[in-house]
Amino acid sequence: MRVIANAAAAAGFVAAAALAAPAAAGTLDTVKQRGKLVCGVSQGLMGFSARDGKEQWSGFDVDFCRAIAAAIFDDPAKVEFVPLSAAERFEALKSGKMDVLSRNSTWTLGREVDHGIVFTAVNYYDGQGFLVPKARAIGSALEMNGMKVCVQAGTTSEVNLRDFSDANGMTLETVVVSSPEEAVRTYSEGGCTAISSDVSQLHAERLALENPSDHSVLPDIISKEPLAPAVRSDDMVWFTIVKWVSFAMLNAEELGVSSTRIDEALRSSKPDVRRLVGTEGGFGEKLGLTNDWVVRIVRAVGNYGEVYERNVGVGSKLGIPRGINQLWSLGGIQYAPPLR
Repeated sequence: MRVIANAAAAAGFVAAAALAAPAAAGTLDTVKQRGKLVCGVSQGLMGFSARDGKEQWSGFDVDFCRAIAAAIFDDPAKVEFVPLSAAERFEALKSGKMDVLSRNSTWTLGREVDHGIVFTAVNYYDGQGFLVPKARAIGSALEMNGMKVCVQAGTTSEVNLRDFSDANGMTLETVVVSSPEEAVRTYSEGGCTAISSDVSQLHAERLALENPSDHSVLPDIISKEPLAPAVRSDDMVWFTIVKWVSFAMLNAEELGVSSTRIDEALRSSKPDVRRLVGTEGGFGEKLGLTNDWVVRIVRAVGNYGEVYERNVGVGSKLGIPRGINQLWSLGGIQYAPPLR
């Protein structure tokens, strides 16, 4: 009976897999037929996803969307950006409003099980911190007892702030705002005496203040905030593509394959480089792409390090050191599975 039951279960599994197979390639086919990728981003966060006066998007998250478009179309411009608030982003993804969400979003279990989505790969390790006026001479978040703190609705910041306050016997008054812009405005007008969010976002919000040098980001980090793109959970082929775009950009940096050295990489005799650029291995075709998919990405937007430095690194307006987002081989924790 056990053999029969197992055989029936196996048959059911095969049948289910067969039924699921057409849907598994659905998103990639839809994107190709549409002729562009639809990507959910923030409503405006310097360094990550923001529009200029000509409605041109730029930023770390924006470049990831362009990397996916480059891998598929060999054209990073074939992206439609959909600005979303923190509160609406996951339901918008679940409902099919976009193909991928690339919006400085923290990977949590609750978000995956509650919204029917999956996060792909951590592309920015962050943590929650505090922005305060220098005039208050605060050296540590533990000195903030009794202060009003602005946090954004629909983020992990509210729960983290409450946990931090309770764990340290503090009283912090939460002022909930709808966007980073409202946080800056409320803080500037005295509606709150600190802003708490991901440290990367605090650096951007600080620059939006009238006199950025009068404010500082405290050294305290009160949470883990692994930021990652997300896709719907019903399409494993698409999930794999988006995930490996992240991994390919990290592997490219580790192997020294950059936008300025891509032609040299195409002539390389090193097996790991040859697999990366598609001169051997045929991995692109296995993903439903062309074998030069990584070449397309690196030519269009660069490797992970190039994207980081251009948008948020020490040479950018935000000036954020790589820190833990440095490659594992250089003291950080960014690490991608090998392409083999």
